Amino acid sequence: QVQLVESGGGLVQAGDSLRLSCAASGLTFSSYALGWFRQAPGKEREIVAGIDRSGGYTYVAAPGKGRFTISRDNAKNTVYLGMISLKPEDTAVYYCAADRRPYDGISDVSTEYDYWGQGTQVTVSS
Repeated sequence: QVQLVESGGGLVQAGDSLRLSCAASGLTFSSYALGWFRQAPGKEREIVAGIDRSGGYTYVAAPGKGRFTISRDNAKNTVYLGMISLKPEDTAVYYCAADRRPYDGISDVSTEYDYWGQGTQVTVSS
């Protein structure tokens, strides 16, 4: 079965950096666009960043622009989210998701993603 397993979350201080990883199995990884989403308590799940099947095109939502970088290694079936200059408002559970798109591109709509990981907590203290 398809599994997405996130890792790399934790408790950090404002200004610190983290790199999240998401290892996928049970799917043809290179056929999927990938996204990172996050959900803070009492808030809706929101897109953080996305990457197309080849890794040639990426999208970073406004809150993370200039601070977050998404990348993928199709040989390792892994997608990464690099985060620098973390802020307390970045505190959330971060999820990776896979989108089996019939055409290339990236979606920022969570309901268009087919598979989800269990999430990893990122807590940024001030």
